[in-house]
Amino acid sequence: MKYVDEYRDGAVAADLAKAIAAEVRPDRTYAFMEFCGGHTHAISRYGLEDLLPENVRMIHGPGCPVCVLPVGKIEEAIALAKRPGITLCTYADLMRVPGAKGESLLKAKAAGADIRMIYSSLDAVKIAEANPEREVVFFAIGFETTTPPTAVALKAAEAKGLKNFSIYCNHVLTPVAMRAILDMPAAPGEAPIAIEGFVGPAHVSTIIGMEPYNEFAEKYRKPVVIAGFEPLDVMHAILMLVRQVNEQRSEVENQYIRAVTREGNVAAQDLCDEVFELRESFEWRGLGAVPVSALKLKDAYASYDAEKRFATTTIVAADNPACECGAILRGQKRPSDCRLFGTACTPETPMGACMVSSEGACAAHWTYGRFRDHQKTARRAS
Repeated sequence: MKYVDEYRDGAVAADLAKAIAAEVRPDRTYAFMEFCGGHTHAISRYGLEDLLPENVRMIHGPGCPVCVLPVGKIEEAIALAKRPGITLCTYADLMRVPGAKGESLLKAKAAGADIRMIYSSLDAVKIAEANPEREVVFFAIGFETTTPPTAVALKAAEAKGLKNFSIYCNHVLTPVAMRAILDMPAAPGEAPIAIEGFVGPAHVSTIIGMEPYNEFAEKYRKPVVIAGFEPLDVMHAILMLVRQVNEQRSEVENQYIRAVTREGNVAAQDLCDEVFELRESFEWRGLGAVPVSALKLKDAYASYDAEKRFATTTIVAADNPACECGAILRGQKRPSDCRLFGTACTPETPMGACMVSSEGACAAHWTYGRFRDHQKTARRAS
């Protein structure tokens, strides 16, 4: 397939692996975080860690929008969906995320709540238009990639004069989460997070551009290389990070030049600036309450704000105490470190969001990585 197969060429991947091996220093280790869940799945799916030298470690980050949503938000959405006359619309990945008591949006739907899985934010607008007797709420989540479509949906509802459409806004910000990880002290009994550089997110960066990452290079002295999602993109980005570390450089570089520009999508940025403003604080799974890390609707669009329209109550709830999803999202543990992984927690019976989402680290490791773990163990034993 043109423009896809070119980025999955095994021979080129082998050459990149040789280049990385030739440039890493044998007297030190390298630790890079791939922030985005899409990169985590690419690394697992294509076995990229098997191509890297032993002293190059990839750390999974919190770039899964479903995973970082705290349990309390799932509980709030379930409570909202159970109100008479409300139709809740959201993306499919959210449906199976377990709440505090094991309930999920999917189970609430089975019990009678009107919850609809949609593929586009505009689908929620169409549902509101087709059902004027219902209050249609769009449960909006995600990083900067999915924020503009939510703004588009709001503007479309406004243009149609829909009075029965509102948005339950839970959009979060990538650079703030990266900063929170770097500033976070080690949790009791856990090792500090040793991150020497970031594989920067792809789709997020098509929206926000390169400038928001400058603080990590300038203030924290951590290089950032924005990369595409194909395996050769990721391998090339790792090579670029190794070179920066070896040369003691801290710069923002763009490997994904076919899609990301320095300024990003200015039209999308302007639309979001019109519709949204910063929240004072927002709770993240694994990171806790992070100041100015999320968005809410501006007062000018208060009539479309589900929190105000339905006077929603903030619910604080804890994760399953045996689930390590929080530590995995912080990059302090791997999926295989969780004692629930592969036993009580599987894609069929997920105990945490990291096993549910298509971008979750546990789902990626279940699908691809666990087999290589067994192979490595067998090789060591022999």
